[in-house]
Amino acid sequence: MRKIVTLLFLGFLLVSCTTNDDDLSLDANAEILIEEAENSTTVLFSGDFVSAAHPTSGMATVSSDGSTLNFTNFKTDDGPKLLVYLSTDPNASEFVDLGDLKGIEGDYSYAIPEGTDIVKYKFVNIWCVDFSVGFGHAELKN
Repeated sequence: MRKIVTLLFLGFLLVSCTTNDDDLSLDANAEILIEEAENSTTVLFSGDFVSAAHPTSGMATVSSDGSTLNFTNFKTDDGPKLLVYLSTDPNASEFVDLGDLKGIEGDYSYAIPEGTDIVKYKFVNIWCVDFSVGFGHAELKN
């Protein structure tokens, strides 16, 4: 009796472990659609960060609707009071303040105030308020 139960269990296990080719093709199609959607996300502007007073790297992109500034693979040094500016030049002569830097390493998003002219404010600055110096910046280009 024990052998029969063991054989039935093994038979059930084998049947449950088999795959259906239709399920595999659906999963593959779903992955392709997800990948295409991710790749089709367009950006209005993008630029790579360059170092200024401190080592700074990563990429800045503006969403296709112009409402969000995204940092990807961002990295800089820590500082006393770091803000994110959209500015007219690397020295932040004229700027729009997007708020505190959310972190010194990682991927972050910042809301761009409605009506901000991204063509005019084409630099993203990591600005140290206490020392009036830019840690790094990215020039946003089409």
